[in-house]
Amino acid sequence: MTIEDLKRMDIESIADKDCLLVMWWVGSQPQEAIDLVRAWGFTIKNMNGFVWNKLTKTGKPFFGMGFYSRAGSESCIIATKGKPNIVNRGVRAVFNQELDDLNVIGSYPVGRHSAKPAAFRKKCLQLMGNVPRLEMFARQAIAGWDVFGNEAPGTISIPFKE
Repeated sequence: MTIEDLKRMDIESIADKDCLLVMWWVGSQPQEAIDLVRAWGFTIKNMNGFVWNKLTKTGKPFFGMGFYSRAGSESCIIATKGKPNIVNRGVRAVFNQELDDLNVIGSYPVGRHSAKPAAFRKKCLQLMGNVPRLEMFARQAIAGWDVFGNEAPGTISIPFKE
């Protein structure tokens, strides 16, 4: 999908009036990410709300793509609509396998292209509690989550604005 296609997704119509958006974004496209969040009716609170320090399957630092420097991490924007209730303000932004070994959250080296670690979903639950949640562009069905995406059996459809 193009950025314009993404902007046409009517996320406002399916989001609660008090809602948190946690969105992965491409480091080389910060303006597009900001524009998309605004088009969906959210206000950015943190460009690096979660940062995944990526590792290879053998536990070495991941050597990703990049324009000026090599990206070994991915970030999530945290944005709000209304006044969502944050249940745990002690959730750490940066996470990696080494921290997992200490905190027993689970390991998450790089997997399939664009696949995100399951531990990220646990962090969202820690932050917000057991509230309705949606993973867009999901690669698989996830217990307790609505999903939308070409690779997952969808539990929700998202309308488009004209």
